[in-house]
Amino acid sequence: MVPKTRQRGMQTTLRMTRPTKNAMSANRKTAAQRITERARRSYQRQAQRKMAQQAQRSAKASATLAKRAAAAAVKAVQAIIGMLVSLIGGAGLFIILCFIILVAAIAASPFGIFFASEPGPDAVSLNTAISQINTEYSARLAVLQEGDYDSIQLHGNSPDWQEVVAVFASHTAGAENGVDVATLDADRVERLRTTFWDMCSISSEEETIEHPDSDFNDEVGDSWAERILHITISAKTADEMRIAYHFSDYQNEALDAMLSERGAMSDLLGNLSISQEKALALLQNLPADLSPERKAVVRHALSLVGKVNYFWGGKSLVLGWDSRWGQLTQVWAAGSQTTGTYRPYGLDCSGFVDWVFYNASGGAYVIGHGGGAYAQHTYCTDISWSEAQPGDLAFYPEDAHIGIVGGRDENGNLLIIHCASGTLNNVVITGASGFISVGVPQYYR
Repeated sequence: MVPKTRQRGMQTTLRMTRPTKNAMSANRKTAAQRITERARRSYQRQAQRKMAQQAQRSAKASATLAKRAAAAAVKAVQAIIGMLVSLIGGAGLFIILCFIILVAAIAASPFGIFFASEPGPDAVSLNTAISQINTEYSARLAVLQEGDYDSIQLHGNSPDWQEVVAVFASHTAGAENGVDVATLDADRVERLRTTFWDMCSISSEEETIEHPDSDFNDEVGDSWAERILHITISAKTADEMRIAYHFSDYQNEALDAMLSERGAMSDLLGNLSISQEKALALLQNLPADLSPERKAVVRHALSLVGKVNYFWGGKSLVLGWDSRWGQLTQVWAAGSQTTGTYRPYGLDCSGFVDWVFYNASGGAYVIGHGGGAYAQHTYCTDISWSEAQPGDLAFYPEDAHIGIVGGRDENGNLLIIHCASGTLNNVVITGASGFISVGVPQYYR
């Protein structure tokens, strides 16, 4: 919506450019050309003003648009521009520029964070950036949890990511000389990382409890020392950070506006658009004759690339984003060196495959019917590597790991999408190294 003051300005401009006979004889420029020049000058004057001041004067309108439209605003404005140009030609340029100014003001304000899920060169989506930071968070916790402890007790929890993002956006773009947060390049991700660690501190302490001999009269000495690791996580709230960062009135207003729309923030953090360049290229290069079922499997697999951390025993039969992902959780499944430790929740390799097929089928199909990689393999028919198509499953020896065939690289080598542990610790796209067999799921039969 254009503010009333701007509407009056537009009306005045249009009246002033209505040609008279004298004006036509004195100036050969067409009405559309004069309107274009006036619009350009108006845009230049507007662009010279600080975007933060523009956003502050229209905070409510900008916040509403950003929260409701989010990343779709850019595409919507592009569509409107195309429509106006085709319908009204040069005379519509002033209106177009008003839309551009409004979107530019939003993108340069703290509300620009709602554009951060759109893919771009040298940029990542917001939940990809969060996953990167969660990986580092997990690594710090892992170092603390190394050792032969009888139990680990966690006190406190990590900061609320919605609050972290809101504080980051208000602090970074809301400052007088701030930078926009509409694109998360390496610099912005580093600023987000700094905000997270400003809001989170971790400490640990060992406790030893001496358990005496249960019966001093028998000949069995069963006294023992119990070793307990206490990990304390202290998280600052958004209200504490507005004080620590000395927020201005505008920054406080922006922070309040974003935190008032938890639903929009949740949608932003759980965005499943395919944003990584390698994932987009793989999707775009799928064979034209690939079946819709296979395309859906690959598309859903690619939607989690870079966004969900590896978690031993992690499963999810949830349509869309699972709100548990990223939450600090104790690893309960046996059989891993991480069992009993605390990690950001995510998926293991078979859990990733389960989620992909469950979502690709709209919740109608669970490959492996609740089992792990071995069970998933039993519902496949083994084929040769040369027969492999996108959407097939690839396996490590003894079904120790599983992935989804995503396609082939420029040299014809298979690319596998899988949730990997270790240093990768995420959903990744790699070559077929380590995978020794491939199978066609019965789902496609």
